[in-house]
Amino acid sequence: MKALIRKPNVQKIDPLLQKVLIEAEHDHRISEQGFDAMGWSDLPEELKIEIKDDIKSFIEELNGSFSSCDPWVQKRRKSVYYWVNMYRDGNVSLGTAINALRIRPL
Repeated sequence: MKALIRKPNVQKIDPLLQKVLIEAEHDHRISEQGFDAMGWSDLPEELKIEIKDDIKSFIEELNGSFSSCDPWVQKRRKSVYYWVNMYRDGNVSLGTAINALRIRPL
């Protein structure tokens, strides 16, 4: 008896949607490299989502794209380091770390 093989439903993707998908994959790859460089690749995805923009900024600054001496940026960086380390050391729950690092809209 022959096994039934299903072919995936391949549809043409709108070029704009495909471009967005390619950019999202690239951003994700860059973020993952940043997490690896920081030694944070083992963090849960929920926490990574909250700090992915911070990691991208770290990478851009290390690559020489800009330099920030802004005290608010430095305060945010210290906060990211603090809460990630508190979570990794088991001192706070994942929810507490996420809530502490969540950027609230104005």
